[in-house]
Amino acid sequence: MAVIYEKVALIGLGLIASSMAHAMRQRGLAGTIVGHAKSAGTRDAAMELGFCDAVFDTAAQAVDGADLVVLAVPIGAMGSIAIEIAPHLKAGATVTDVGSVKQAVIDAVAPHIPQGVHFIPGHPLAGTEHSGPRSGFATLFENRWWLLTPPEGSDPDAVTHLRNLCEGMGANVEEMDAPHHDLVLAVTSHTPHLIAYTMVGVADDLRRVTDSEVIKYSAAGFRDFTRIAASDPTMWRDVFLTNKDATLEILGRFTEELFALQRAIRKGDGAHLHAYFTRTRAIRRSIIQAGQDTDAPDFGRGGQPAQAKSEPEANA
Repeated sequence: MAVIYEKVALIGLGLIASSMAHAMRQRGLAGTIVGHAKSAGTRDAAMELGFCDAVFDTAAQAVDGADLVVLAVPIGAMGSIAIEIAPHLKAGATVTDVGSVKQAVIDAVAPHIPQGVHFIPGHPLAGTEHSGPRSGFATLFENRWWLLTPPEGSDPDAVTHLRNLCEGMGANVEEMDAPHHDLVLAVTSHTPHLIAYTMVGVADDLRRVTDSEVIKYSAAGFRDFTRIAASDPTMWRDVFLTNKDATLEILGRFTEELFALQRAIRKGDGAHLHAYFTRTRAIRRSIIQAGQDTDAPDFGRGGQPAQAKSEPEANA
């Protein structure tokens, strides 16, 4: 494939950024890839693994001369990073991000982007419960969705270039406005994560079930809850603080559904339960038909690399 960006700067070098670097290298999508991370250990790992050509102590140094800047830091840190890099951004460069909440990122970053620099927020719906520079792999984005939320008036060529990069890494790309994105993700990712954290917490509270029994007898359902609940706590804290309204709306709907199921169980209403489970089973089949998972007993994760057997965070 042809080079799309001559120089790419990755700010934050965790799972998503390192996977982007591996994918861009493997497919020849970038000329030079540089990075920045706060931790010296992370910077050393990036150089050791070879997915960056150079790593810098500051974000300002990393973005110098970059054609594409990717903000891959926790959502709560986006604003301060934008302030730091703003004076050093190249005219005509594109700035994007990989956060799973979009309106809050736009509010934090957009005011600091200089005239002549293109800001196109993005969100790859891919991830694992693992984090850090050693967790990345080149195929993370294959056949996954990458959502772009370009603000009104965005330069069409800049959007096309970023779309081409995402598609070049194997992703399917779609554009939507930021508020709708945040509502969609509240349904498909954020609230399910909160429920998973809650279920694992409930199991921990039930002292009549010992810790050893929870671990030893974990069936697939609880096991998948623990997989999801193992995701990065800093990232998920920021997600719920910055997508509060949409998450609370979906939690309210969830609570209503839960009460209806409680009533059906209490009254022995088997017809209601059967109809409900039949409808929800059809959604699972639709996900498989859309190619976003397989119907294998391990939910399609057995063939992925050992460090990436799951996709709980949808990158949040």
